[in-house]
Amino acid sequence: MQPDRPPICDYEGSDYQTSFWEQGDRDYEDQAEAIALSRLLPKQGQLLLEIGAGAGRNTPRYQGFEHVVLLDYSRTQLEQAQKRLGEDQRYIYVAGDAYRLPFVPGLFDAATMIRTLHHMADAPRVLGQIRQVLNPGAVFVLEFANKHNLKAIIRYALRRQSWNPFSLEPIEFAELNFDFHPKTVQRWLEENQFKIERTLTVSHFRLRIFKRLLPTSLLVKLDSLVQFTGKWWQLTPSVFLQARAFGETPTSDPDLFFRCPQCFHFPLQEKDQVLVCPTCNKSWSIQDGIYDFRG
Repeated sequence: MQPDRPPICDYEGSDYQTSFWEQGDRDYEDQAEAIALSRLLPKQGQLLLEIGAGAGRNTPRYQGFEHVVLLDYSRTQLEQAQKRLGEDQRYIYVAGDAYRLPFVPGLFDAATMIRTLHHMADAPRVLGQIRQVLNPGAVFVLEFANKHNLKAIIRYALRRQSWNPFSLEPIEFAELNFDFHPKTVQRWLEENQFKIERTLTVSHFRLRIFKRLLPTSLLVKLDSLVQFTGKWWQLTPSVFLQARAFGETPTSDPDLFFRCPQCFHFPLQEKDQVLVCPTCNKSWSIQDGIYDFRG
């Protein structure tokens, strides 16, 4: 762990895709999120960065982009993504740290970060890194866990939870699991040169009683209809934002891609399946199709 880097939530060795999504009765949440993504993400583009890609659950939903970079800190998650996605040459796999993104400035014309911000102890720092690697006008689709949700408000009113859902500071309800207030996330985005253009509320019916009484298809349809209420209020456990990068971004040679996450120098030199930084002499391996910038 680098001394100036916040702690990292590492899914190395986890079967999260199988245990949480495929066997966890979360078809409704998955389909509702797919609808939100389709509404907020451009239909096509050149290069998209998927931050916290995991095992590639959402990656097939970016079909309109020429190339997609899957970034995750866990190498085993990326290996699972490779198996799920096959030999598609559009995908680039990068094991890296969102606090120190290994990409040259202004590289991407779109980015997504779904179910990942809630693991970030220093969320503004991550948002600043994302802004650096986006070109002006790029679209950023961000999902965050909302502390100002209806269930939390009711529990607080009944004195069944101690933390205040109306306060602006994040709440760490479990180790490296944070809920955020919508106004706080909005402020962080504005401070890092993002302008929010659309807000959708998602997972309105994330309660066992709804899943038990109503078919998934109906829950998804209902959620789809009420996602647009995010324009006026945010009371769901999950909120999706479409933000656009503004301001200037230093332009790089279009042929450059990676930078050193240690000192941020570019270009890097490739030697025998290793990328080497000529400034700080750090080296980064390329193994089985995965660029590894951890450490």
